[in-house]
Amino acid sequence: MADAAPGILLISDPFLKDRNFMRTVVLICEHQKEGSFGFVLNKALKQDLGDLIENADDIHFPVFEGGPVQKNTLHFIHQRPDLIGGVEVEDGIYWGGDFEAVLTLLRENKLDKNDIRFFLGYSGWGEGQLDGELEEKSWITRIASRQLVFQMNTKQIWKAALEDLGGEYSQMINYPIDPQLN
Repeated sequence: MADAAPGILLISDPFLKDRNFMRTVVLICEHQKEGSFGFVLNKALKQDLGDLIENADDIHFPVFEGGPVQKNTLHFIHQRPDLIGGVEVEDGIYWGGDFEAVLTLLRENKLDKNDIRFFLGYSGWGEGQLDGELEEKSWITRIASRQLVFQMNTKQIWKAALEDLGGEYSQMINYPIDPQLN
């Protein structure tokens, strides 16, 4: 298991009951003494980018719920620093960049769903909070990979992240959400 750091995936424990994070995978983009910040990768919203951005109603592109914090903010991660810049979080995974360039490239069909992901809101932890959750075993950690982060079938990210770890982790994908139902 990896320590909390940028580029780490937090895979929720199969029995985690928090509605915001049940069966989710969170990409950590920033981790400092003061707190941590990331995005839930596998909770698609019904709205698309055109529904959320003024003057972008011509852009029909999926948006994900990044987490329960500041749900009125839009964020993005991508694999195209050559076109839009950004901060490298992990090998080939970038956070942020030139949003106006993003809109232009989307209109010109020069970015696709493999290149970029949008999030409404984010997941955040205060000082020491995430470390405490890791000690409680609420999360399983691993280093992010572009294949997982930008997986086309986002409903399978949680299972794929565990399967890739192998051993006892690959068995967890079959655990019921409520062990009392077993």
